[in-house]
Amino acid sequence: MGRPIIGITGELEAACWGNWVREAVVSPVSYTRSVERAGGTPVVLPPVPASSVPSLIARLDGLLLAGGGDMDPALYGEQPHPQTGPPDRRRDRFELAMVRAAIDADLPFLAIGRGMHILNVARGGTLTQHLPDRLGNASHKPDPVRMAAHDLQLSAASKLGRVLGAAAQAPGAHHQAISRIGSGLLTVAWTEDQVVEAVELAGRRFGLGVQWHPEEGQDLRVFEALVAAAATAAQPEAGGQSAAGAQPEPDGQPPVGAQSRESAQPQQAKEAPPAGGTAGQPKKARRRARA
Repeated sequence: MGRPIIGITGELEAACWGNWVREAVVSPVSYTRSVERAGGTPVVLPPVPASSVPSLIARLDGLLLAGGGDMDPALYGEQPHPQTGPPDRRRDRFELAMVRAAIDADLPFLAIGRGMHILNVARGGTLTQHLPDRLGNASHKPDPVRMAAHDLQLSAASKLGRVLGAAAQAPGAHHQAISRIGSGLLTVAWTEDQVVEAVELAGRRFGLGVQWHPEEGQDLRVFEALVAAAATAAQPEAGGQSAAGAQPEPDGQPPVGAQSRESAQPQQAKEAPPAGGTAGQPKKARRRARA
């Protein structure tokens, strides 16, 4: 068996090669490099019509929903906040269809930043459109162009906790976050100010969403976990058995379900914390705010 193929969702942006300006499929190279360093083969996916999604999913061993701009709040029943960025509805439709198809196929997936928001909305959840309104500060995005380090608390019994431990520090920059958590999602990491930083989908082989940006750091463990799950899923005779319909693992806390994150406090982990791209680089930077 070769290296598992990991599809990375891209977006369409104007890019220039010399005097030629054309719409291009773009993705930060940090995603492809991280997947490759973790042992996978990265493939950047353009937004395709929903009718093409099932055949695309069938050709992948794993899926990475990349970060990006704010999604359309109409998709979770809200009007846009003044600070919500302009939506890319084509990408919204594509990624919602991709994550739903991945869940149906029990395809291992990792959803980063905006990708975690897509996952949550796909499961019926909602978002806080502008965190400073809720927190009274911009601590989760203090600088518009640099990542800020956040201290995380994790459910050590969760899959993510078994990868990272009961505490971690991670780079991130976001002004939106999960509000009401979607069906079947478990809160497995959070910050001291009760912002959800990671969720897992119960009853699936590997379904993880993280609010931070692991591709911007040096720690490959989250990517290695995705690639390992994808490799196992590609070899059912070697033990890659579908977990669909299985009981959730004891992740240290029950699903938050439909409870609002504004009013809910995440349960603490049962264990105490341990001591201790695409070809052709476009010259024009993407304008959408990153999540």
